[in-house]
Amino acid sequence: MRGRVLSYLRERRRRSRLHFTLIDPDKTGPGEARELAGRAAKAGSDAILVGGSLGVLESETEAVVKEAKKSGLPVILFPGGLTNAAKSADAVLFMTILNSDDPYYTGIIQVQGALLTLKLGLEAIPTVYVIVGYGGAAGFMARARPVPYEKPELVAAHALAGAMMGAAIVYLEAGSGAPRPVPPESVALSKKLLLKAGYDDVILTVGGGVRTPEAAASLAEAGADALVTGTLVEEDVGSLPEVIEAFKSGRGRS
Repeated sequence: MRGRVLSYLRERRRRSRLHFTLIDPDKTGPGEARELAGRAAKAGSDAILVGGSLGVLESETEAVVKEAKKSGLPVILFPGGLTNAAKSADAVLFMTILNSDDPYYTGIIQVQGALLTLKLGLEAIPTVYVIVGYGGAAGFMARARPVPYEKPELVAAHALAGAMMGAAIVYLEAGSGAPRPVPPESVALSKKLLLKAGYDDVILTVGGGVRTPEAAASLAEAGADALVTGTLVEEDVGSLPEVIEAFKSGRGRS
């Protein structure tokens, strides 16, 4: 159904900040995905993202999505390519990588993905993806020019452009396993411009490099609406409740 998942996210955001748990089908099998998604739901996550940048088959994505849905949370595809497809998913982040130098990622793959999304019957959530600083595998594969960490005004300009292009989600990404997250200064300036321009319903989302409650809290205080964690879930899922609580409350360890 068109808009159902986005409406759910916006309604949840009116009550608190959002947390998304990212599961990579190339690194996580169906059984482990079921366990991780269940733990994420209990920890306070609001949705499960499923996707990866390398070597992901449609069959792997479908199997992981089906198991992750047993958590009771919406499962949203976070596609690294056309093979990150699954009919059983609830929605897909229909992405444009705004700072890619490759026209494939700024127009062609969206044309291909539109028909695939329609055939699968998925809700498309318009998303602009901005790769910042480190970039990781996503930045490399997408041929992006990551916005420098020390240029918050450039990050904010990308975020504003994304909103003006019609994005429901503006996603600032430091990259999987990034040595540091997107700087809070970039998040704060992005939020300031979005609000100034009247885009208060855009969900400003941040991911990559967040491993501690302190880092999560600083992004919340800067104005992030949603936080995505993936590497943390793979390496130290036991710390997930504390990170989610810190982000939603805006407070790190006392």
